[in-house]
Amino acid sequence: MDIHEHQAKDILAQFGVPVPKGGLAFSPEQAAHRAREIGLPCVVKAQIHSGGRGEAGGVKLCKTEAEVRDYAADLLGRTLVTKQTGASGKTVHRLWVEDATDIAQEIYLGFVLDRKSERIMIVASGHGGMEIEDLAHEDPDSLVRMVIDPATGLVEFQARELAFRLGLKGKQIGQMVTTLRACYRAYRDLDAMMVEINPLAITGEGDLVALDAKMSFDTNALFRRPQVAALRDPAQEDAREAMAADHGLAYVGLDGDIGCIINGAGLAMATMDMIKLAGGEPANFLDIGGGASPDRVVTAFRTVLTDPNVSVILVNIFAGINRCDWIAKGVVQAYKEVGLTIPVVVRLSGTNVTEGRAILDQADVPIITAGTLAEAAEAAVAARPQPVAAE
Repeated sequence: MDIHEHQAKDILAQFGVPVPKGGLAFSPEQAAHRAREIGLPCVVKAQIHSGGRGEAGGVKLCKTEAEVRDYAADLLGRTLVTKQTGASGKTVHRLWVEDATDIAQEIYLGFVLDRKSERIMIVASGHGGMEIEDLAHEDPDSLVRMVIDPATGLVEFQARELAFRLGLKGKQIGQMVTTLRACYRAYRDLDAMMVEINPLAITGEGDLVALDAKMSFDTNALFRRPQVAALRDPAQEDAREAMAADHGLAYVGLDGDIGCIINGAGLAMATMDMIKLAGGEPANFLDIGGGASPDRVVTAFRTVLTDPNVSVILVNIFAGINRCDWIAKGVVQAYKEVGLTIPVVVRLSGTNVTEGRAILDQADVPIITAGTLAEAAEAAVAARPQPVAAE
């Protein structure tokens, strides 16, 4: 789960990271009021779940209240398209107004999960303000990487070493140690997946301050982090994914037209690969999970059908904890409750498969059945009225 810049800054400030004074605004008048409170000049920033806002016109230095008000009026309600949002962009519903900072140097600082070492890794560079991918390509020698041992956490000598490698001096070393250890505690204590400060600025007075911050969290851990879950902004999420999350389904929207309802992440990935191999394009990743009741199957159908591009649905179940008869009852129930008008291909295997197939055979609904995954994928591709070409 992603959160907004102002939310990330608030969290990091609670752990001890220095951030500029700022305030949230939902209207032009409120933005002007924030500017009066903070003082001019100030920076007005669009709050969307995306980087690259500056290049898209979502960040501006304003010198007067009138300029703040006019820019806020123009920005609120606008759809910003960045390199990370895709062509559809994201709509601006809130602004962050903060004190302008005299920047002498920009540093990149990120905490990520390194799956190879199974540790939290710090990635830093003395050249901030750029995407980390661009940094790695254009100036790989500037990147500093440091792995943190979970048994000890980020110890002070490691933080000092990183500060030295970034060329910091004097009081900046102590400030960097404080910032690094604060970011690590926030990452660890809140089940984060990523903490990024870009840029971490060195001001004209030689102090460190986080001018931008980004955090994402492990969705599966939100049940024990209610304070983090409360920061979710559904308006910034794919509507299909937001609906699925509300019903406890693992869903990721894609660009194809074959809707997928599958149990198990591995089987879902294999099914999407098989659809591609058969010449089709999956419309989504949807893992219905274990022990799915008929009602849960109906919810999965409703979720998949929120995508207007879906022209056929493929149900692929390998039942262990699940039961094929439950799935079959759910498919038949979906036909009655949802009013399906598009082809549905069903492949069942595993627990109670004989009972499940009997339910489908006896139902008075036009279901296409398949015995293997390959047959199911080929049947789904053949059943599409109008194929969707891959981009």
